[in-house]
Parts: sequence; structure tokens; C-alpha cells
Amino acid sequence: MEASARPALPRGVRLHQDRVRNCPVLLGPEVALILDPIGEIVLGEIDGKRSIAEIAAELGQRFDASPDEIAADMREFLEGLAARRLVDLI
Repeated sequence: MEASARPALPRGVRLHQDRVRNCPVLLGPEVALILDPIGEIVLGEIDGKRSIAEIAAELGQRFDASPDEIAADMREFLEGLAARRLVDLI
């Protein structure tokens, strides 16, 4: 996956706040994944317009971290979600 890929949530997939468990969840067809705080932040930035590199640069500034390390971690995370058809890579 290239840093220029633009991740997007496909139709039928959305972020949701589970009120029972009081945690963020990624909901898809017949699946619900509980997200950790980092997953919630990354998926909250996905809009289908910005690339992984652009999102990583913004998160790097926000959290005073290396955009290259963030982009590498994002690619690994998003590849797993893409394999489960919970993220599209445009």
C-alpha cells in the first residue's frame, strides 16, 4: 500500500460509539470491531479525500510524532481492515 492511497469507509461501514461498553466501534455488515484510542483517531481522520501521507503528517503535528512512523503503522492497520472489506483504498 502506497502512502498516496486514499482510505475511505465503504458503504455500510461506519464509526459508532457503543453506549453499553462505552467505547468506539467500527460497524460493518455483520461485524463490530472494538477500537482502541489510536484506531479511533486514525479512522476518524479518514474521509476518502486525503492520502495516508497527508493524514500521517497531520497526526504527526498533532501528537509530536514522526509522520513516517505514523504512516507505516497506518498502512499496517488499514491493510488488515481492507482485507476484511472494512476500508477501501482509492
